[in-house]
Amino acid sequence: MTLDPTLVEFATAQNFAALTTLAADGQPSTHMMWVDADDDHLIINTEIHRQKFKNITGDPRVCVTVIDAGSPYRYIEARGRVVEIVHGDAARRHIDEVSRRYTGADYAPPITSERVIVKIAVDRIHRNGF
Repeated sequence: MTLDPTLVEFATAQNFAALTTLAADGQPSTHMMWVDADDDHLIINTEIHRQKFKNITGDPRVCVTVIDAGSPYRYIEARGRVVEIVHGDAARRHIDEVSRRYTGADYAPPITSERVIVKIAVDRIHRNGF
């Protein structure tokens, strides 16, 4: 399913996102993240040792709220599920691309485990402030 054009615009700008995942016991866990998108998916890049990654491998349902950096009362909440995980060199290249958008430089922090691209199919959205 093609993503909403405004959601793509928000997710490919310098806007941060709140990614909410569900732990094994059902408790929600929210993480502030860089975000990206292609025509069909929201995209998060993370490492496999992180709790958010462990959560999505147990339960693929997620909520991603992309917040307008210029006006934080304007945001788009997207609910959906993880449909693909990309490992390897593509994930490493992607974090550098996203880092350049947010910081102007390649990703600098040390990579502790393995970078992965998490692709999220969006089932529904809610807009605020539009």
